[in-house]
Amino acid sequence: MTMTIAMAGKGGTGKTTIAGLLIRFLLKKVIKPILAVDADANANLNEVLGLKVETTIGEAREGIKDEVPTGMTRDVYMEYKVEQALIESQGYDLIVMGRPEGPGCYCHANTLLSGYMERLCQNYQVVVMDNEAGMEHISRLVARGADILLIVSDATQRGILAAKRIRDLARELKLDIKKDCVIINRVDGELPAEVAEAADAAELNLAGCVPEDPLISRYDTQGRPTAELPDDARSVQALNEIFEVMLSSQSLLP
Repeated sequence: MTMTIAMAGKGGTGKTTIAGLLIRFLLKKVIKPILAVDADANANLNEVLGLKVETTIGEAREGIKDEVPTGMTRDVYMEYKVEQALIESQGYDLIVMGRPEGPGCYCHANTLLSGYMERLCQNYQVVVMDNEAGMEHISRLVARGADILLIVSDATQRGILAAKRIRDLARELKLDIKKDCVIINRVDGELPAEVAEAADAAELNLAGCVPEDPLISRYDTQGRPTAELPDDARSVQALNEIFEVMLSSQSLLP
């Protein structure tokens, strides 16, 4: 049975980097195959993973909305375009949703796409979905079926408030999310008492904290995939501990 982990959080918290390191963790635990879904219009999960994107689902949707080649049904054409957009790697695949809808009607195209994506996900043990910043993906029900909603915050009261809003909206919309939890990223030293108190007051399910890691900034500056950080990187070690506990509770790990 497929487990879906949906990432969420305000912009700049490092959720895409954490999504990439989650995929790395799963691969090292030999939990595969994995489908990585980049649902952010400003897609960059491929850069974290070190992959090149040739085409996106957004481009497929544009094509099926306007014109389908002679001799092909819309269903067959959509399947062909989605498979064309699938980037294969060792132990996992990546699919990039790409640009949002433009002018015109996308109802039929979105129905076909939704159905095919649902079938595609069933071929994987884990789906990791990196969503856009903020709450837009929640309100559009992109993450409507997730085993874990993993919200990433920075070590500020504003970040905690954003995490609470995302958690509350997901519950208000009655999305099919079995568990929500929060990671506080880029903590410089000890977590400030005010931030810890804010998280406690918001009744957030805090999975753990990740220390500020200069290696991530160095990799980003050099254009190196952060999924290739060394095992002894402080961020990798902290996240591995968080993932171990989080996924063991979901029976994904022994």
